Parts: sequence; C-alpha cells; structure tokens
Amino acid sequence: MQREAKYIYFDGRFVDWKDAKVHVLSHVVQYGSGVFEGIRCYETKKGSAIFRGLDHFKRFKESMRIYRMDVNKTPQELEDISKELIKKNELKEAYIRPVAYRGYGEIKPNALSLKTSLAIAAFSLGKFLADDFEKGISVMVSTWRRPAPDTVPMLAKADGNYLNSQLASMEAEEFGFSEAIMLDVNGFISEGPGENIFLVKDGVLYTPAIGASLLKGITRDSVMKIADRLGIPVKETFLPREFLYVADEVFFAGTAAEVTPIGYVDKIRIGNGNMGNITRAIREEFMKIVRDGEDTFGWLDFI
Repeated sequence: MQREAKYIYFDGRFVDWKDAKVHVLSHVVQYGSGVFEGIRCYETKKGSAIFRGLDHFKRFKESMRIYRMDVNKTPQELEDISKELIKKNELKEAYIRPVAYRGYGEIKPNALSLKTSLAIAAFSLGKFLADDFEKGISVMVSTWRRPAPDTVPMLAKADGNYLNSQLASMEAEEFGFSEAIMLDVNGFISEGPGENIFLVKDGVLYTPAIGASLLKGITRDSVMKIADRLGIPVKETFLPREFLYVADEVFFAGTAAEVTPIGYVDKIRIGNGNMGNITRAIREEFMKIVRDGEDTFGWLDFI
C-alpha cells in the first residue's frame, strides 16, 4: 500500500502531493499514452541509496523513444531530481515512480503534437505479495495471454500494457491466488503481471527469453548476475507451461516483489512449498546489497 508524501516533482517544479493533477481529458487518461518506472531507494546500513537508478532511467528513456516521447532530461538528471525529492519528502526509504505522459489538447489517438509531461513521485511502500518470504506464495496460470510482439511493444514499460496485467491479477485474486503467471501468444511462460519469473531445475536457473513478450527487468538482470557470481548456471530460453509444474523452485523477481518464492502453481506444490535453496542463496545475496550495503556490483547510488 502506497502512502502519501509531501511533494511530487511535476513538470519542472516540486508541488504539494494534492496539487499534482492532470485534466480528465488528457491523452494519457483517454489512451494510456504514458510510460513509467518503479525504482527503490533502500535504507542500507551505510545510508540511503537508490538501487540501479541509472539503469531504470535509461529504460525509462528507451520506453519514451519507442512511443516517440521525450522529456529532454538525461538519466543522471532524472536520478538527481529523484534524490532531491527523497530529501524534500524526508524519506530514508522510498518507492520512486517516474511517469512521462501526453497531456491535454488532443482527442485523436495520434498525439505527436502534444508535448511530453514528466512527474516523479517518491513515497513509502508497504509489503508486496508476501509477508513471510520463507513460505512460497500460491499463484495460477492466467487465462489472459501477453500480447504478441507485433501488437504492442512489451519491452516498453508503458501504461497501456498494464491493462493486460490488471486482468490477470484481478482474475487471480477472484480465484483466491496471490498472483498470476502469464503465457505468451505461443503458450510459452512469459512473466507475472508485474514481475519477471525464474525456475530452478536440477541446479540450473531458467528464465523466459526476451522474445516471450516480457519486460526486460532490472531486477531480472540483477538476479542473473548474482546467480553467475554464485556459480549457478543460468539459461534464458523459451519455456513451456508444464515446466512450471516439474520445477524444483520457482520465484518472482521485480522492484516491488524483490525475490519472492512461489510455493504452488495451479495448486501443484513446488518443492516443499517453501523457499528453495537456490532461491534463498540469491535472495540473501540481493538483501546483502540492498540492506547491508555490501555492493560489489556498483548498483547503489547513495544519497
């Protein structure tokens, strides 16, 4: 659950939280013409630090490029604004949400004439998906598929893409599951509605290929690099649905989800239903970085 903060960066100014408003007929409201990011600032033992901020803002700029948008700011400038916002909001730890969007002034889908607006929020975020990370969550394979690659670009973290995610997450909740797993148009495993997915089989870490209509996650990349450092083989490939049921371990990875073990898929138990050894090893290394500040990868940018 998000909590209100004092200020939001809104089109060049720091404004009160309640004053960060757009018109109801803004293009982003009508057509979902916006892109965004989710970034964490952690309170480590060595001070508050943004986790892979520049990598997130580079992807933010890439998402804008795909949709022919721009805010005329570099990733470094965007991260500097975020740092200032965190200070102004007196936060030690925060979830950062930058949004670039098309605003008011055009009723048709083509809105190249509209300038791109920028907002960045930073606020406290409660628990996400799991309260107890020792116990795996229960998920279902959604009846909703990820779009085909030539429909909408899933490599862009675009607002409209998450209508698809909403359908899957709402379906999962209605059926009593914590979250969903989505397949691509060909029936291969893609990702969660807002998380990438990893599977362990016989000591090898598997994750779906980029071509399976998924977001190229920053935490996904972090997990792969940590696994390589730990000597765990990693294979990025196309994975059939049934691989979920025979895997030794399955877990989600994402900015909000961090590393969240999955104990049941479609009510089939994975392993013993709890966090597996490889999931644990990766999660522990991840938490050493973001909690202890033991960062040998250079991923933390201290404020």
